[in-house]
Amino acid sequence: MASLAAHVFTPPKAPITSPAAVSSSKTPRLRYHRNYPPHRLLSFPSPSASDSAAGPIVTDSHPLGTAAATSTALSNWVEFARRVSGEWDGFGVEFTSEGAPVELPENVVPGAFREWGVQVFDWQTQCPTLADEHGGLLLTYKMIKLLPTVGCEADAATRYSVEERVVGGEDNQVSAFAYDSSGSFIAVCPMESPGGQKVLELEHCLVDPRDKEARIRVIQVVLVEEGAMWLEKIRVFSEHWDGPFRNGELLGGCAIRDSAFATTAVVDVSEVVGVWQGTSLAIARFQSEHKDIFHELVVDLPFKTIREVHGLVALPKQLWSLSGENKDGETRWEVGWLLDHGNAITSRCVFLNNGMLKEIAIGREAAVSKEI
Repeated sequence: MASLAAHVFTPPKAPITSPAAVSSSKTPRLRYHRNYPPHRLLSFPSPSASDSAAGPIVTDSHPLGTAAATSTALSNWVEFARRVSGEWDGFGVEFTSEGAPVELPENVVPGAFREWGVQVFDWQTQCPTLADEHGGLLLTYKMIKLLPTVGCEADAATRYSVEERVVGGEDNQVSAFAYDSSGSFIAVCPMESPGGQKVLELEHCLVDPRDKEARIRVIQVVLVEEGAMWLEKIRVFSEHWDGPFRNGELLGGCAIRDSAFATTAVVDVSEVVGVWQGTSLAIARFQSEHKDIFHELVVDLPFKTIREVHGLVALPKQLWSLSGENKDGETRWEVGWLLDHGNAITSRCVFLNNGMLKEIAIGREAAVSKEI
């Protein structure tokens, strides 16, 4: 049996990300504002030598020579398109970099909630998604927030905001997109904050291996400045497939299968830290001259990972966000989903110390030991 490479997370060098939050039901300090300018999309030319150092994360000693190369045939695109397309309804929450849920703005919350002293953190959401199932590499989806309502008022629900994302084609908005035939994907989207800062939105979409109609999307919003990377906030969406694509024309209302989760218990950190053995891995690797947007995740050698609490943000729905750095200055952004005790699915983006994307991967892991 081939020897397995080990990933060892080291405490991140400041600035990278905030300390982990174990639980937070208190009112957060940050709030949404409807008139807050949205992030503006950036163009994404290849990084130059002057764009030195990517700062934070990862520890990757994977033997590149033994790994399979990214497929150029994109043979699983049609299957991916079939599984990802449709109406995905659920709930979405924004968390601070410490893992505290952010309240909805007061002007969108019905007065009845305020009278009852109820804080509202969860948006009801829709994510109508359409991918070209005929072999064309094009994916579009909308992230729709619905205004909260009191009781079962499906007919009264209205849209608060709509954010559309396009992958591929003339209106492409991402710099890299890696996908798996299960419907899982990771997208890297360069943007610009209202203050003119460079931002990367790292979107991890993981389909539940136990239920192909359930998935989690976690977006790590990362600020990039002078080669360093900071975790600004985290957005989490828990979604179920609600039928074929209808472009969000029908509201989920009371029929929605998910429930609000912002203030539910976060994942137990003791269940996450320690030694984990990879049981499967699908990966896409990037060359410095790569120009293709789409990359199929292909089977590769599994690995062993050692996770520490440093850089770990505990989240509800048995999720976590993790950032770390290796001795070579490579940075790693990871999202994990604890499916049950000692069994997890993880996704990661690894950046070289010059800020260029090195690899994207999704894998299954089993806990080996709590010892670090």
